[in-house]
Amino acid sequence: MADKKMTHVENHNSGRGQLFRNIILGSQDGIVNVLGIILGVAVSTHSISIVLLAGLAATFAESISMAAVAYTASRAEQEHYDSEVKRERYEMDHLADAERKEIEDIYRAKGFSGKLLKQVVDKICSDKKVWLETMMREELKLENPIASMSPFWQSALVGFSAIIGSLVPLAPFFFLPITESMITAAAVSFSLLFLIGAYKSQLTSGKWLGGGLEMMLIGGTAAIAGYLVGTLFQVPVA
Repeated sequence: MADKKMTHVENHNSGRGQLFRNIILGSQDGIVNVLGIILGVAVSTHSISIVLLAGLAATFAESISMAAVAYTASRAEQEHYDSEVKRERYEMDHLADAERKEIEDIYRAKGFSGKLLKQVVDKICSDKKVWLETMMREELKLENPIASMSPFWQSALVGFSAIIGSLVPLAPFFFLPITESMITAAAVSFSLLFLIGAYKSQLTSGKWLGGGLEMMLIGGTAAIAGYLVGTLFQVPVA
């Protein structure tokens, strides 16, 4: 019973990995970029309306850009996978003995030998679909990207997450005076970046504190850069 439960949890977490990766990618990029921009504009102009205009423009430009990058990257990854599938299929059809030998070498390295090794190789090579999947996974270390999420949905998720992330530092400027908005935007953004970094690291290395602080440092660098640029180039507003 315990083994079944463990297997279920592992598969469940693996299936959600791509989803979380895209959400984190879009949201952290939106927060960091827009935070730097609006702090620079705020300290430069001291105008809520200009900050909101610049922030909204950056939000939608950022989301479209991130979605486009996610789409093209996902398409490129899928095209690479498809080209490797095509190559492996050709080799299975025209160089079957060599491909079979590769399967044999793979499972010999895993500790199989003698009659058992031959049975495993025979079983795998008797089904071309299983044979191909084994070559892709074991030899090339590739998984089908579209099996988890299509390029379209990856780009949509990244773009939407970028919008939500961008609105985090921008939201205080809708309700508070300029100085309070800047402080609130920085505080909320740093807190959320810490949580995102901590959660991302918890899923991978398990070192949540270091991951959270690292993400805060990235956001802090963007905020300081924007603030310094805004201070350097003061713009009088009529």
